[in-house]
Amino acid sequence: MESTIIESVLDLLERDVPLADLSMERIAREAGVGKATVYRRWSGKSGLMLDVMRSLEEESPELPGESVRDDLVSLLEFLRRRGLAKRNSALMRTVITQFKAQPELWREYHETVVQARRDALLAVLRRGIASGELRGDCDIDVLADLFAAPMLSRALLHEWKELPEGLAEQIVDTVLDGVRPRA
Repeated sequence: MESTIIESVLDLLERDVPLADLSMERIAREAGVGKATVYRRWSGKSGLMLDVMRSLEEESPELPGESVRDDLVSLLEFLRRRGLAKRNSALMRTVITQFKAQPELWREYHETVVQARRDALLAVLRRGIASGELRGDCDIDVLADLFAAPMLSRALLHEWKELPEGLAEQIVDTVLDGVRPRA
């Protein structure tokens, strides 16, 4: 039943129904269930919308852990593949735009989904600094942005730009050239 309700919300969003127009009653009607069924699972629209956003997420890749480069490529390739998933990309852009208009939803989504991915990236970078694969004089938050931003920009902000095979490697190798220890 939960998946039917979530799928109904996704269908409404794909039809460009604004978040503000999604009442629990409308969602229940669209899902073919009673409003009480929806409220038994979610106390309000905010919780339901967070679960809708989480339903679009795939599990992060298992990192090989052999080199910082390989792990960074794995993380960025994951972002590239997500950007290529047409339904998720279009829907994510729509939902993110609407979520940003509701700061409490955006903050909770960021804290539960986005931050977990960023933490994985930061862990790889810290490991690279500790092993000497990366310079230790770089601000780690800026470094994380340097790796992730080009892929996210193409996937979410510039959907007309291609996400070709090898883009993850190109981004990682370009940034690594600038942050490897100097000889």
